Amino acid sequence: MSAPLRVAIIDDSAVVRKHLSSVLETAGIQVSITASDPLFAWPKLEADWPDVIVLDVEMPRMDGISFLKRLMSEHPMPVVMCSTLTEAGCETTMQALAAGAVSFVTKPKIGLRDFLEDPGNGLVGAVRAAARANVRALPSQIAGQAGRSLSAAAPVGRPLPMSAPLALNAMAETTDRVIAFGSSTGGVQTIEAVLKQLPRTTPGIVLVQHMPEKFTHSFAARLNTVTDLEVLEAKDGDRVINGRVLVAPGGRHMQLKRSGAQYVVEVRDGPLVNHHKPSVDVLFKSVAHCAGRNAIGAIFTGMGEDGARGLLEMRKSGAVTLAQDEASCVVYGMPKAAAELGAAQHVVALQDMADTLLQLGGVARPPKFGA
Repeated sequence: MSAPLRVAIIDDSAVVRKHLSSVLETAGIQVSITASDPLFAWPKLEADWPDVIVLDVEMPRMDGISFLKRLMSEHPMPVVMCSTLTEAGCETTMQALAAGAVSFVTKPKIGLRDFLEDPGNGLVGAVRAAARANVRALPSQIAGQAGRSLSAAAPVGRPLPMSAPLALNAMAETTDRVIAFGSSTGGVQTIEAVLKQLPRTTPGIVLVQHMPEKFTHSFAARLNTVTDLEVLEAKDGDRVINGRVLVAPGGRHMQLKRSGAQYVVEVRDGPLVNHHKPSVDVLFKSVAHCAGRNAIGAIFTGMGEDGARGLLEMRKSGAVTLAQDEASCVVYGMPKAAAELGAAQHVVALQDMADTLLQLGGVARPPKFGA
């Protein structure tokens, strides 16, 4: 039998530590370390590193973000954040994910004890997924590797004329091009790394990142401040235009629709699809139907299979389809499923994804002043 997963819980609440330990140990996960703050935890960690750390955000003496940055620089390993579902908590959690946390679970401000005692609170799944994560593939761990472009992408299936820009349909002069992204675990850093390299002339992007309600707003707001693009949490009827990224809101599905010669998004409630809302499949299938060969689809790091079938529909409709390669994925789940279905025409390393998208879209990088 394989050894059980070993987890450290760092939280300033003794009640939280007790109940989270109980939930994990009931699921066969060993809690090897508990500590009330990072300074108490550090010598314990150095003496016996666990497989995963469950980390609170707000703690005395050293906050979770500061500790996480130190940890990822000195001993990169999977971390699951355990944060409060508040507006401030969302923003802090975005900082944590950008700093290297693999995923997070949210603690409600009301009904905390019920949440802590609930085996279905998502913690067990998050810990098990984090244990399989390749944290050294996080963009913060592979910075400085960009620049190989499309010539380094591995083609899958029939080859494409790489020197030509994205093929357009008969409405080319009046129809915007569309890029569709789908990502999950590890996607916060991954998507940020790609968007930071894209100029304002990039075709409009529609994006599903698996994330709860409220968190997608903070995610979009962060991206809007660290990239040259306009990044918004999507609202029903928003236009897809060059230089704009529309992020599907948590708890809603987002679909692409045509409005005359323009593309807009439709944001609606609905049942879970592949256990998710928003779902990448829902978005990709709508892009296949509305944009066809006028689109590019890219599926990134994440658990499960959401987006694989939708990407296949995009490919069948004439779109160019890409999947992130295994080596650069934090979790090689969704891209793997897409590759196995034959949905991805090209497998691309993360550091090459931006240049690949620009080349396929026929977008030239603006000159650098002073270069």
